[in-house]
Amino acid sequence: MSDSNTTDFTNPSTFILLGIPGLEAAHVWISIPFCTMYAIAILGNFTTLLIVKREPSLHGPMYYFLCMLAVTDLALCTCTIPKMLSIFWFNSREIDFSACLTQMYFIHCFSVVESGIFVAMAFDRYVAICDPLRHSTTLTNSMVVKIGFAMVLRGGMLVLSGFLLVRQWPYCRTNIIPHSYCEHMALVKLACGDIHISSYYGLFVVFFVIGVDVFFIAVSYVQILRAIFSLPTNDARLKTFETCTSHLCVILAFYIPDLFSLLAHRFGSNVPLHFHIIMANMYLIVPPTLNPIIYGVKTKQIRDKLLHLFTHKGT
Repeated sequence: MSDSNTTDFTNPSTFILLGIPGLEAAHVWISIPFCTMYAIAILGNFTTLLIVKREPSLHGPMYYFLCMLAVTDLALCTCTIPKMLSIFWFNSREIDFSACLTQMYFIHCFSVVESGIFVAMAFDRYVAICDPLRHSTTLTNSMVVKIGFAMVLRGGMLVLSGFLLVRQWPYCRTNIIPHSYCEHMALVKLACGDIHISSYYGLFVVFFVIGVDVFFIAVSYVQILRAIFSLPTNDARLKTFETCTSHLCVILAFYIPDLFSLLAHRFGSNVPLHFHIIMANMYLIVPPTLNPIIYGVKTKQIRDKLLHLFTHKGT
């Protein structure tokens, strides 16, 4: 009898997500800002896609990459927030084993894709500022499509190995995940046996992606700043730098919470669990919420088209 029970539990059909352990009484109140940010993220990113689609003057590499970012943001927050809200509102904590692994895969896959899009956007700014005469011939529509496909392929392949490792582990400790979504390490810690390979591979993917991507972004901006400081007037320098400010802001909004969440999870043994989980959730919802706002405020072309769209409708 005990052998049968052990065998059944080794292959659980469902996991139980606890939401934010220790703050169960405040789940409904915590859901309000998350629901608000999710609504803003959906509205803002769909608006960005609509504006770029409707305005032929925005059909260029910078705005195509922005559309890729909007689609990735929509997918990233939709992977987690609806299930999180169902936990907070309806105490719907069960998640199918396959659905949990699928959620984990897409969360990390889209995170890697988004990081790659930031590299592509940095490359676009580099060519536009440092070699403007070749911008239209270098970043053609076909090249933009190839870059986007490469970013998706990289994300899918890097995360796939970690996904297959997690899928093959036996789970015999518990099926309760002290988290609001199926995060990689939270799931791996429930597995039996030696899980070091999964842990090390997860660290490799994170540091490889962040390290490589941040390196290329930094190299691009070093060259951009050199080109800006070589301009003859302060006004020209300021106007040129302003074309990069929105990109720099969304980079900071993405990487800072990501690094903080990673370091707190791996090394912050004294960080309260509920604080870590809140930060992990913020990492998934804050960038999709802020990105369309930042580009809407900082990018004159989008701001003007947005105002025209609403004033035209109002008229």
